[in-house]
Amino acid sequence: MQTIQKVNSEKISKDIAAHGKSILYINFDTDKATIKSDGQEIVAEIAKVLKAEGTLKLAIEGHTDNTGDGAHNKTLSEDRAKAVVVALEKAGIEKARLKAIGYGAERPLVANDSEDNKSKNRRVELVKQ
Repeated sequence: MQTIQKVNSEKISKDIAAHGKSILYINFDTDKATIKSDGQEIVAEIAKVLKAEGTLKLAIEGHTDNTGDGAHNKTLSEDRAKAVVVALEKAGIEKARLKAIGYGAERPLVANDSEDNKSKNRRVELVKQ
């Protein structure tokens, strides 16, 4: 299981300001797009950022490791990005400010050559638009 990296709205804001993006590790049910309860906490922090920065638009990018079928991973990553968008909409963020994109295993941060590295590649990136 992916370890949740503790993040808060301040860190997300700083990452986006400095790098144009923030890399987050949100836990989902295995092979599903259901956000686990600890992942909902991260979504709440993202919502705080978007509420504080009323003109900020984000692409929510889903990424997977290379385990399994490539087409399935691409669909899964897109479904997970969409799940984050839906959760943000429920938190009061306008859909027009959000865009869901799934990349599957196409853009790894590191080589998918160990379980630790694979866990680093299973992520959601918030990219300023």
